[in-house]
Amino acid sequence: MISSADERVRNAGNGQHGDVDVDEHRDPAETPEAFRHGQRQTAATAAVAAASSPPPPPPPPPPPSSSSPRHEDKPHSMSGSCCVASSSSSSSRLASPLTHPNGTSIFPSLSTTEQQDIAREALSQAQDAIVADTFDEEMVRDESDAGYSSDGFSSGSTSAESSVRDYLYENGRRYHRFREGSYNFPNDDVEQEREDMKHAMVRLLCSQKLLFAPIGEHPQQILDIGTGTGIWAIEVGDQFPSAHVLGVDLSPIQPDWLPPNVRFLVDDVESTWLYPRNHFDYIHSRHTVMAVRDWRRLFRQAYQHLKPGGWIEVQEIHHKPRSARPQGTVPQDHAVAQFWSRVNEGLTTLGVDLDRASGGFLAQAMRDEGLVNLTERVFHVPIGTWPKNKVLKTVGLYWRTILLDGLQAIALGPLTRGLRWNRDQVELFLMDVRRAYHDNAALMYMPLHIVYAQKPEVSVFRCHVFSSPPAGSIS
Repeated sequence: MISSADERVRNAGNGQHGDVDVDEHRDPAETPEAFRHGQRQTAATAAVAAASSPPPPPPPPPPPSSSSPRHEDKPHSMSGSCCVASSSSSSSRLASPLTHPNGTSIFPSLSTTEQQDIAREALSQAQDAIVADTFDEEMVRDESDAGYSSDGFSSGSTSAESSVRDYLYENGRRYHRFREGSYNFPNDDVEQEREDMKHAMVRLLCSQKLLFAPIGEHPQQILDIGTGTGIWAIEVGDQFPSAHVLGVDLSPIQPDWLPPNVRFLVDDVESTWLYPRNHFDYIHSRHTVMAVRDWRRLFRQAYQHLKPGGWIEVQEIHHKPRSARPQGTVPQDHAVAQFWSRVNEGLTTLGVDLDRASGGFLAQAMRDEGLVNLTERVFHVPIGTWPKNKVLKTVGLYWRTILLDGLQAIALGPLTRGLRWNRDQVELFLMDVRRAYHDNAALMYMPLHIVYAQKPEVSVFRCHVFSSPPAGSIS
């Protein structure tokens, strides 16, 4: 069954912005890694397959079974990536950074060189200034719709028992029960599809890179904070088969069929960590700005549990729309700007600040905890199909669909729990917001901040010097 997200992307792709070409003829042997590990088909995969022009010929048959294992078929990242190169047996299939997880091209009508050029251009523009497409009056308002571990490390951790799966239902949506209220957004199937689509969007924006920190080719221990559906952890486990990957989340919503080196744990990362100290080579966190209350404490614990020389990386979108127009801002009376202002207001009353993703806060908080060799990269994530570059146009289609499908999920918790609105008030408020997201003329985008830093090779110990007690005092 195709989700509403898939229908919207299909309609957008087959409409006037039909410049997203895909291969709809998928060989069964070319099943994506997420399918192979028992994960349901995500909206992201279906969406790309739906937004197609006339299909090209089917891909060649898979290699004989005697070839290298399927987990070695990894996308090649662009130059400068820290990702491990795939084996020679799979290099011909995934030579382009613009590929589906199953190895087929997103833009099959373009040569490999052309794909590499537009991917390079997209990466450059996303970090500098996105060039808007020329559009007519119809484009000004685009109306197209687009197995759990039981040996937990901390006292607050738990295996996926019935008490954890005893979900909370509120305003027609399903929420986590473990540490109830820590995360104010749903975890139901609709939201899981949206999160997987968000993962696909970020990968496309970043030329298929899963991470940016230079962790080397053979990390041994990897921690994924706020793993969600587990899709990032599963793909990293495939990319680094010698690593042990642990994904931690408040909700037990991850698939049961996993790579042998990946496991999940239900836990609250804002509680005291009882993982071994100096244990992890790499700690990853993405899309957790809507949940984390105390970033400094999180970085302090990450520092303690990283190995000397280990890396931490956070990837967070600042959910405050901006404009690529010269003024750089979206008017405060714009419905999208009003929406995020209200959401941030509601979350602030619940102890969460969305603005922590911007203004250099994350980078400074890492430095304050002793992390070094820090790098911050900022990518512009377009909202809608206004960019001229094909990759960024597709990213914008993804992101707008993700935001539209998530309007209710994003609004209900902050507005009903934080601002004490009722559900009817929320739904009425969202009507104008849905229309406003189709305003291509506003050239809206949101910045994605990718910040990574390293624990020093030699830890710095802070010593407290005490003076000798006065003569005759009692020691």
